[in-house]
Amino acid sequence: MKTNRHIYIYSPASAVRDKAAFRRGVARLRALGHDVEIDEAALAVHQRFAGDDATRLAAIGRAAASGADVALISRGGYGLTRILDALPYKALAKACERGTAFVGVSDFTALQNALLAKTGAVTWAGPAVGEDFGAEPGADDIMQACFDDLLQGQGEGTGWRMPAKDVGDAAALPRPVRGATLWGGNLCVLTSLLGTPYFPAIDKGVLFLEDVNEHPYRIERMLEQLRLAGVLARQKAIVLGQFTGMRKIAGYDRGFGFSSVVERLRSQIKVPVLTGLPFGHVPTKVLLPVGAKVEVAADERDVFMVWGHGPLHAGHGHEPHGHPHAH
Repeated sequence: MKTNRHIYIYSPASAVRDKAAFRRGVARLRALGHDVEIDEAALAVHQRFAGDDATRLAAIGRAAASGADVALISRGGYGLTRILDALPYKALAKACERGTAFVGVSDFTALQNALLAKTGAVTWAGPAVGEDFGAEPGADDIMQACFDDLLQGQGEGTGWRMPAKDVGDAAALPRPVRGATLWGGNLCVLTSLLGTPYFPAIDKGVLFLEDVNEHPYRIERMLEQLRLAGVLARQKAIVLGQFTGMRKIAGYDRGFGFSSVVERLRSQIKVPVLTGLPFGHVPTKVLLPVGAKVEVAADERDVFMVWGHGPLHAGHGHEPHGHPHAH
């Protein structure tokens, strides 16, 4: 099976500030034998962005026209929300149909969900060049294995173990969720799309969420906005990834943290809330097909999510192909 792939690297959001990490990421991908093509504006800078809006729109268009196996963002940050009403949705959807996998994280949530809302096209929540492939200690093994599975067309699902304190909630998923659309991403970015044409109208889906550098009360406030808008109650499951870099406010947040947020969320909705998904602003991240149909099942602390062709049976020690448990 062909293992070397054409990877197109572009910058649709914030400017690349850590050029050393960018260069390391490109070098590591090339060392794996891939044909890495770098967009002409990948290192452009305009204010905080990787070029002005027109420059980044053109870069997205070139990524869609590249014919690459994977279109990989250099980094996230902020910038895609500004240009959602000008994205080349038809070109992006056609590129997805032709086999280009658009992969990204963080601010990329805006493009992914807007594209899903407008066209139904499937993209991938996954790594970025700088923070993941360019990480100074090296690329995370699990992230690399998941990315390799995508490149080889072998990825069928993932599995993980919920934190021990959440073991009791596995009973809230008494039977597998089947045929549900997987969607979501960064909580802050997704919430900012609420009420716009770029927020997917997904009923009976599996909504996954993550965030970074937010106070616990801000996380709860965004979750409450989604709850009060009726979004959460319409899902079959809520899956929480990694919420890192949380900052508590001295004198205010004593006794109130992320666990308090999760506990309240579970008390407010009847939808199962699963935790511990290895995805977010962390080195160990799996790749997730945003917009694809998935099955989810839990066996005590073990959670399995499958989007491949095989049936999922909880409780039979099944481990999706190519993806070791990520804790």
